[in-house]
Amino acid sequence: MIPRVRRIAAACVLGAALTACGAGGGRPAPATPSASPSPARPPVLAPGPGGLTPVFEHGPRTRGKTVALTFDADMTADQGPRAASGEHFDNPGLIGALRALKVPATVFMTGRWADQYPAEARGLGRDPQFEVANHSWSHYAFTDDCYGLPRVAADGMRADVRRAYASLREAGVPNPMPYFRFPGGCYDRQALRALSDLGVTAVQWDVVSGDAFATDADAVARQVLDGVRPGSVVVMHCTRSAAPTTERVVRTVVPELRRRGYRFVKVSELIAQTGQRP
Repeated sequence: MIPRVRRIAAACVLGAALTACGAGGGRPAPATPSASPSPARPPVLAPGPGGLTPVFEHGPRTRGKTVALTFDADMTADQGPRAASGEHFDNPGLIGALRALKVPATVFMTGRWADQYPAEARGLGRDPQFEVANHSWSHYAFTDDCYGLPRVAADGMRADVRRAYASLREAGVPNPMPYFRFPGGCYDRQALRALSDLGVTAVQWDVVSGDAFATDADAVARQVLDGVRPGSVVVMHCTRSAAPTTERVVRTVVPELRRRGYRFVKVSELIAQTGQRP
């Protein structure tokens, strides 16, 4: 589950990282990946050299103490039978905690997750406290040698992202964001080139929570608190079966970061702060 980020000179990237989960489908328009009108054009980064998909790791370090909590809703196509038998790839307790604590958050959702949990996907997509972005349909890797994940063929990458956007819309997410998180955090120049005409910004992170398969919530909370800096993007998960401590981590981390003067924002606000729109 722990992702690896490949450093690309063309984009703002990250060192070590963690797994991701996302959904989407249908090819998004560069600004608003929805046919219905949106009240505002979501901010995206300008493409990298050679027109490569831009990569975002964190926001400005000098524009106030803001931090974005992000949650990957991971689920692969072959996990459907496990979900049907009762395994929980959702986490309503975590979402309830975020709502109770009034924490804005960005959820990177796989299309398969949206297909399995359409009511939850719809609820997140229609709640202004959250924004829903794309984490592929299959949660297959976009590079070789990515933590044992099966690999999407180069000529299928674009279709996988579009299919995820389609799943999000079919579940009732009205305006999925033009942001994409690579499964496992793994990408290379070929992957950035493959997605370059979709108008998305690839979103990575600079704080690895370590919540995947963790059993010690206090240790995960300490890792987050030790890593957060102004503008940070924290990666966590919203799958109970794979990240059972995340709700407890959030209930610890949120009040402590607020005590330290941090304000919670969505990824879109951090991207807007960079001023690097195309």
